[in-house]
Amino acid sequence: MNTSRPEFSLCCQNDNVQLPYMKNAPPTLSNLLFGTDRRSKHFQDNIRSYNMMFAFTSLGGKVQTSINTGAGPYTFLLQGQNYHLLGSMLPEEGARPKFAQLYIFDTENEVRNRIDAVRSGNGSNNLDTQIVASLKDMIYENNVLAQSYRAARDRFSREGLQGVKLKLVKSRSTDGRTYNLPNASEIAALIVGDFDMQEGVRDIVVETQSKKLQRISELHPLYLPFQYPLIFPYGEDGYREDIGLRDSFRVNSGKRKNLTMREYFAYRFQKRSIDSPVLLNSKKLFQQLGVDAYSMIESQMLNFIRHNQDQLCVDMYKGIEERFFKGDTEGTSVGKRIILPGSFIPGLRYMFNNFVDALQICNWIGFPSLFITITCNPQWPEIQRVLNDTSLRPEDRPDILCRVFKMKLDSLMTDFKKGHIFGRIRARKS
Repeated sequence: MNTSRPEFSLCCQNDNVQLPYMKNAPPTLSNLLFGTDRRSKHFQDNIRSYNMMFAFTSLGGKVQTSINTGAGPYTFLLQGQNYHLLGSMLPEEGARPKFAQLYIFDTENEVRNRIDAVRSGNGSNNLDTQIVASLKDMIYENNVLAQSYRAARDRFSREGLQGVKLKLVKSRSTDGRTYNLPNASEIAALIVGDFDMQEGVRDIVVETQSKKLQRISELHPLYLPFQYPLIFPYGEDGYREDIGLRDSFRVNSGKRKNLTMREYFAYRFQKRSIDSPVLLNSKKLFQQLGVDAYSMIESQMLNFIRHNQDQLCVDMYKGIEERFFKGDTEGTSVGKRIILPGSFIPGLRYMFNNFVDALQICNWIGFPSLFITITCNPQWPEIQRVLNDTSLRPEDRPDILCRVFKMKLDSLMTDFKKGHIFGRIRARKS
């Protein structure tokens, strides 16, 4: 970078974002993730299966595995809406324990049943029982979520199964900018007897035994540690709504004071010498987290659009305007509509607007003579330089591939616009 005063906007928004560094992984996980022996390589190749073994929640979307049948790089493809589901603490009569239920009944037979369930659900027979046993001991010793479930198990063994529930607390008493490692008593509480749902509508209440699954909000701080116990081995908080920007604590202005989900992940997906390297070295599991992160960010954007329709002036869109001029001032025949503005990139209105602009350019200037494409080369020196001191392959860091590809694309477009490679540009669509 040819400047004496570099600015960093992607990682920390010009030093406005401050998050606590993630604690170094326990030795068991660190040895498996960064080792070079046979067991370590086996764990690294099957890390998603091992994470699924100890996950507290399940993915709501359907993972498409047929795309990885060829010789190409591994790709995590998720179909359908993505969300996380949490079951009850105890399984139904005669059913196998699954997900968080494993932490209630952790006998050798139940662990083997869980291994069989993961094998059948993931199409893999490569789970090592010794690795499973070592990871189980590590999680029980370090993860505050597992400790909360074990506290519920102890209550069951002492007093039976009458009316015990586990409340997973959403609010935190500590500052989300400087502290993210809660203790077991702060994240969960045991409830005996009846529970008034109105008292904790934003918390998660896990019932003793239920035939239904409940969906966890993307805004709950346990959303990520529940799904990724091998990336958050201590049960660290994920994204929280109350994480403030640094400037908001110095100047009382009318600007936004809290961190967005995109800023949270932009900060986390950066390599720092003093931060835990587990997240960025989780290979296939990091790919899954990246897809999860994108869906969380998009969900938060849609939630903002849903609750801020007046600010977006959606009543000026053609469909509603026509109803109004026809005399339908109540809108009862139309129903409640949520309008996606043209600024929402995945939306149809954004796509249609760009399509119309492109047609208008062709109508005025003529159809294009060249169709130029640019593809990403994993052997680009910028990518290889990042991976030199690691055992990662280019597909293990999709964030780096995307960033380098975007820089190359921007450079190519600058050559077209300012370098006049094909002559002076008469029209363009940014």
